[in-house]
Amino acid sequence: MTTYDAGDVTLHKVREFVWEIPATGEMGVPARVLASESLLDEISEDKTLEQLRNATHLPGVRNHAICMPDGHQGYGFPVGGVAGIDAEEGCISPGAIGYDINCGVRMVRTDLTYDDLRGREEELVDALFANVPSGLGGGGIVEGDIDTVEAVLDRGLDWALEEGYAVREDLAHCEDEGVRYDSDPAKVPQKAKDRGKNQLGSLGSGNHFLEVQRVTDTYLDGVADAYGLEEGQIVVLIHCGSRGLGHQVCTEYLRDIEKAHAGLLSRLPDKELAAAPAGSQLAEDYYGAMCAAINFAWVNRQLITHRTRQVFEKVFDADWETLGMDLLYDVAHNIAKKETHTVGIGSDGRPASGGDATDTEERELYVHRKGATRAFPAGHPEVPEAYRDVGQPIIIPGSMGAGSYVLRGGEESMDRTFGSTAHGAGRTMSRTQAKQDYWGGDVQDDLEQEHIYVKAQSGATVAEEAPGVYKDVDEVVRVSDALGIGDKVARTFPVCNIKG
Repeated sequence: MTTYDAGDVTLHKVREFVWEIPATGEMGVPARVLASESLLDEISEDKTLEQLRNATHLPGVRNHAICMPDGHQGYGFPVGGVAGIDAEEGCISPGAIGYDINCGVRMVRTDLTYDDLRGREEELVDALFANVPSGLGGGGIVEGDIDTVEAVLDRGLDWALEEGYAVREDLAHCEDEGVRYDSDPAKVPQKAKDRGKNQLGSLGSGNHFLEVQRVTDTYLDGVADAYGLEEGQIVVLIHCGSRGLGHQVCTEYLRDIEKAHAGLLSRLPDKELAAAPAGSQLAEDYYGAMCAAINFAWVNRQLITHRTRQVFEKVFDADWETLGMDLLYDVAHNIAKKETHTVGIGSDGRPASGGDATDTEERELYVHRKGATRAFPAGHPEVPEAYRDVGQPIIIPGSMGAGSYVLRGGEESMDRTFGSTAHGAGRTMSRTQAKQDYWGGDVQDDLEQEHIYVKAQSGATVAEEAPGVYKDVDEVVRVSDALGIGDKVARTFPVCNIKG
């Protein structure tokens, strides 16, 4: 098959697992989908391809707008979408980042084995559920005031270290060492700060979770050794973001950008792509506020890590250091960052892509990753020193009933995807449809038959997150691995899961 027809969109096969929507009309660059044919069948069922094509209209998009193999319809910009947008001549788009700024995932290793945990799963899941705040609304591990929130927004994990919620190694094993120094707490709306002060250290709801897992397989032995992973080992996965604070930042800036830059908005095919031109006051203000929300999310996950360590200490009657509960890595997957990348230029010196490019140059870009994970390869200076020789760890969660994966940044990622890969399995069903098709209690019973113990605030949440609403994570990872953008290192399988 050399072409794929999806309604009014025709994709052309560039190479195995790479499909392109050619640039026509007002599209600034082609759009590319990284998927197998089976994944493409699922991706084409909603508005993902239309949204991806629309994203190429954003000013300053370079090379290609890209959809990862876990892609699905989002707000304006597809989840699983990546766009490198010129930081001088382009724009920044809150909708291409997402409402849950720095929604991300971290993995904590342990020295425990699955045999150490057998028979104690219910005790552990109950203790975690009782001690890690989850669900809608307020309630966190730290009940702070506005001064606390502003310190978190400003200093990120540096604040957590100073307050005793982190150790130095936690910072060393976090993307950007857990702090964006270009944050500007003054640009975070007051209502966002008010929402955040009661949510520091909480999972929230939806697809956010804390999951205890066992390592079932390792693939690249040298890399797995560098990551401290081995078969039979127990690890903990934490997935959440900036809670109501990040949502409020996105909401208010979208509204302000729509009003202030109505002229640009009128030229875009979807108002949900509202963007502030690079260099404008709103672009600078939003970037500072977004980076502050990024810091908030890193602290949020760190506080949950701190509490999780305390729970394990009580259940297993040993301090967390003895249990080997070290942070493997923390990665963001709803974010835009200024990064330098190689982009194509034409004979006229203007941006170009594909066969139209006659040369390349290095440009600073706003790399928008919405439901996509940074995937820098070995040797990249922004990979933590502990992993620089083998490549950045990538964590890709599956569903409650399927495996998750640890990958490492692949050698092809910088050229093909602005150093990015997938962020999870990706939904195939809306939450509304999931609640019609599944009953939470039945899902929990079925999972328990597989020795997976789930506890949540409501049965509706379990139904919304039933394994059947997600794509095949094995297939998503197979495509990433085959393209060389994220290489398989280890696979894990759920043991205990708590959800909001």
